[in-house]
Amino acid sequence: MHRRHFLGSLAAGASLTGVLPSSGRARTGGLVDRLGREQENAVALTAIDAARTAGASYADARVARVQQQSLSTREQRVTGVDSAETYGLGVRVLVDGVWGFAATRDVSVDAAASTARAAAAQARANRAGARRRVELASVQPVRDGTWSTPIERDPWSVPLEEKIDLMLRANAAALAVRGARFASASMSFHTETVTLATTDGSLIVQTLYRTIPALTVTAVAADGSDFQSRNSSEVPALQAGWEYIDEIDYANLAPQLAEEAVQKLSARPITPGRYDLILHPSHLFLTIHESIAHPTELDRALGYEANYAGTSFIAPPEDVIGKLRLGPDIMNIRAERTAPRALATTGWDHEGVPAQEWDIVKDGVFVNYQTTREQAGWIAQLTGIRHSLGCAYAQSWSDVPFQRMPNVNLMPAAEDISTDDIITDTRDGIYILGRGSYSIDQQRYNFQFGGQVFYEVKNGRITGMLKDLAYQARTPDFWNALDAVGGPGTYHLGGTSGDAKGQPSQSNAVTHGCPVARFRQVNVIRTA
Repeated sequence: MHRRHFLGSLAAGASLTGVLPSSGRARTGGLVDRLGREQENAVALTAIDAARTAGASYADARVARVQQQSLSTREQRVTGVDSAETYGLGVRVLVDGVWGFAATRDVSVDAAASTARAAAAQARANRAGARRRVELASVQPVRDGTWSTPIERDPWSVPLEEKIDLMLRANAAALAVRGARFASASMSFHTETVTLATTDGSLIVQTLYRTIPALTVTAVAADGSDFQSRNSSEVPALQAGWEYIDEIDYANLAPQLAEEAVQKLSARPITPGRYDLILHPSHLFLTIHESIAHPTELDRALGYEANYAGTSFIAPPEDVIGKLRLGPDIMNIRAERTAPRALATTGWDHEGVPAQEWDIVKDGVFVNYQTTREQAGWIAQLTGIRHSLGCAYAQSWSDVPFQRMPNVNLMPAAEDISTDDIITDTRDGIYILGRGSYSIDQQRYNFQFGGQVFYEVKNGRITGMLKDLAYQARTPDFWNALDAVGGPGTYHLGGTSGDAKGQPSQSNAVTHGCPVARFRQVNVIRTA
């Protein structure tokens, strides 16, 4: 649909978006009517009480509402407007040390009780196939806990016309650059509110907001012999409101992307060989995600997660914790769920465990995994940590919470080392920005990564743009080739809002902060 036709139709279609409120329910500005907070509390508490009565030694109940909106444009046309909401109750129980789970769209006291009984019945049915009895690490109960993403402007309060108009203006600004042929802009917004009650005595309400901006510009050579694209990897998804769109000056990002896409047309193809790689955080975050964050998920390392993207080379725990050298002393990887705006940041996880931070790699040596309450005891004798590290999450009320990735970050140097300092100190290298193609094997051991923009570095200076390249390495070799990390001034957040895991698959959002970093003599190949 053309821009003016689309914007003109909004008012006419507005009357179709309402839902009549049902008795006892409060309108929240979306398509789904949600109970008030006290009523949601009552539903969740009823569920765990019914679970106890049905024989559960432990139960948690989550009343969850998830709202999502995705908007997309190409040139001066709207290509997609999608909004979805879901609201319901999920109940997870332990009976005789075995998990059971049931869920319902009916958020009522009666449905809560029957759903809890169904979960208990499921747990009893699961006993025949149980391989071990589940034991949960203890946790301090939280009564009337609340947490919410700090935002200045709720994305759901921003008129659709305003969002679409901004995206179309961004596209127009990109296409004003000579040589830019195609431009697309998109925005996605995600809000979830979860009321959690547990038989430990916790009652917690949390709301998080995610804002996901994206722009892509494609340039085409005058003779049609080549095309090159540039996306907005440097402005990642964040846990924030509409103010983030204003901060990044969304429409004015597009011309710079277009200029770089055009420059890529005349860039020199790489000569394959070994180079020193200087990796910008907008690129390095994904390498961290795939080669460090995924293989340090404990369920993956122990083989409980295998079908979706494989297991882990960082195993077995008794052979690697405190023993496996993943990199030099300057390599320090910390996990956390506390950093402002990071996508996995929260007050408590979906088991009522408070957000915290911990070391995964300390001075180059692997020291710990990511754990839930069930997993903590599996490695407690090796780590000395008996509590959960707070990594339980479910994407919706209809899904079972399980171990999901926290924010996993490469820490910067204490010294004020700049990107220019590292470039100046590099004789023969490549400076890589932005997220590109990636491939990694089933144990997270061998990988290949591309990027968005590549600059040749010769004798301490950037001498021009390169194209058509990717680098290959084995994970331990790559990280042991790390020889420089930037200071705090080079530290930035990167992340993904669609980290998939499990069967049935669930999606998680996670951030990886990192500084600029250099890796010596990495194998680089030509991709075209």
